[in-house]
Amino acid sequence: MPVLAGCEGAAIPANLVSQTQSYNSNLIENSLSCEQQVTSSRHVLYSRPLFHLTAPRGWLNDPCGLGYDPATGLYHLSFQWNPKGNDWGNISWGHSVSQDLISWKTSPEPCLTPSAEYDSCGIFTGCFRPSDINGVAGALTYIYTSVRRLPLHYTLPYEVGSESLSIAVSRDNGVTWQRLDSNPILPAPPPDLNVTAWRDPYIGVWTAKQGEHDNDILPPLSLSGFLSGGIAGRTPTVFVYSVNPDDLREWTYVGPLVNVGLNFRPSRWSGDLGVNWETTNWVVLTDHEGTTKNFIIMGVEGCLVSEREQKRVSRSQLWMAVDPRPEQPKSEPIDALTDYAFSGIFDHGCAYAANSFWDPVTSQYIVYCWIAEEDLPDGIRHRQGWSGVISLPRSLKLTTLRNVTKTRHSNLSDVTSIEKEANGEGSFTIRTLGVEPDQRLKKLRGEAQSITNVAL
Repeated sequence: MPVLAGCEGAAIPANLVSQTQSYNSNLIENSLSCEQQVTSSRHVLYSRPLFHLTAPRGWLNDPCGLGYDPATGLYHLSFQWNPKGNDWGNISWGHSVSQDLISWKTSPEPCLTPSAEYDSCGIFTGCFRPSDINGVAGALTYIYTSVRRLPLHYTLPYEVGSESLSIAVSRDNGVTWQRLDSNPILPAPPPDLNVTAWRDPYIGVWTAKQGEHDNDILPPLSLSGFLSGGIAGRTPTVFVYSVNPDDLREWTYVGPLVNVGLNFRPSRWSGDLGVNWETTNWVVLTDHEGTTKNFIIMGVEGCLVSEREQKRVSRSQLWMAVDPRPEQPKSEPIDALTDYAFSGIFDHGCAYAANSFWDPVTSQYIVYCWIAEEDLPDGIRHRQGWSGVISLPRSLKLTTLRNVTKTRHSNLSDVTSIEKEANGEGSFTIRTLGVEPDQRLKKLRGEAQSITNVAL
């Protein structure tokens, strides 16, 4: 999450930050059995959430580096973290592990800190691979945004070299991480584009049909890299790369994913797609009938909002379905690889910076978000000693409904968050992105009690 602050100004004044307790080398457990950590200040009681993952202390924002390691049976989740203060700055990565996505054990100190020349201003969002850089099991790999210059913001002219792509590898199950000597593996955006941002790497599988993009750059079922941002004055987008699965250092630029224009707003069902995207994830979903759709989930910046909507900040957490285009010669660098299909709102609340991974245990995509402390005054938040939580896990699916004839109140043709396929008998097959709580969350209701016949 970019903030208008200089790199050298990231330190937090001592009088604004509460003193934090010291931690030993043992992992901090955030689970059903942990006790609430409570601090009292001027008759105000502060307690940490029991079910949501929090940082040991200080500021927390985007979840990153999510994934499952089959060698150990552990899920890994990192998060952007300022261990030195309770405001944005000094962005490092915290690290947590879990066996069930419910009980987490968190390292008391960061696993990556802004200590190299190319990431001296921050370890921004990235992704996880359960192998070394050559795809061999026995190690874990982070691919992250290395920031050497601030401020970064979509409203400011982009300075080439401020963001780059770097890799860190762990050979002890995520306890320690070593940067590659060849970092950064990508030093800057494509030279022929004026971008608004270029960060938050995500790796997924491209699923174009045979005959689409079969130019050996993006063959079907190829490993692809996605970097979020926008093209200044033109469109928010995702920059797509072909990634060598046998050498994760090799990224070859292919093109922008979409060109939807600035502040494209199909309807109230889809929201405003803004001018710049962050933490975009590429998700391929197949329903029970075998139909496959390609989705992106993105944090959207620069939304235009009315006074009636009373948004706190001009950003949203949205999603979009896209259709890969047949391969054709590119006449401009802005020519997109896919066409817009339909889109919707991923979260109507305060969740942002959604990040996902494919869970081989349940064969589904799992999503986590950052939930900010936007309603808490800074004075209370500073005394609290921590800020921000990670959401509970959600799972994704392609929802398909057959024989739909109408909606309850709106015209079916007005709803832009669905795909409508006519059945020829006055009804439609409807498809859309389905989001629901992960089924493992039922564990939290293990001691729930039912109360009936209570007078209110």
